[in-house]
Amino acid sequence: MTDTANDVDTVWSLTEKIGFCMLTTQSASDLRARPMASHADRLENAFYFLTDAEGHKDDEIAQRPEVCLAFADSKGQKYVSVSGTAEVLNDRDRIKELWSTPAKAWWENPDDPSIRVLKVTPSFAEYWDSPGTIVSYIKMAAAALSSVKPDMGDNAKVAM
Repeated sequence: MTDTANDVDTVWSLTEKIGFCMLTTQSASDLRARPMASHADRLENAFYFLTDAEGHKDDEIAQRPEVCLAFADSKGQKYVSVSGTAEVLNDRDRIKELWSTPAKAWWENPDDPSIRVLKVTPSFAEYWDSPGTIVSYIKMAAAALSSVKPDMGDNAKVAM
């Protein structure tokens, strides 16, 4: 396995573990981010989300499909930024596949005609995987005393 393959695997592993992300879309003049529950699918090289047909993000994606997904586990000091292209699909089978109890907060059942699937195909990612908050603070304190930059864990830029 090459380093690139390891880095791609790390991106998928971290995003699967973290699960939630901030999805950033582009409106006419602004960037807008909102929390979303991600369903990562390595084999399809895609991230899937349930979304509502009435949402503003669907209109924004239709105009500018380039999006960013920002995953963060602040306690574990693990972060992933994924850039990709989004599309909104009316894939009823995929909706049923992605349906879970938390979706009931937004829709009554997976047959609700307003549910859509948001698919993001990643093109680039960057991750930061440090050993955790306590270790990071110790390393930063030691670096401050020694004037040597701390080793804060792994960081890689990855073509997806």
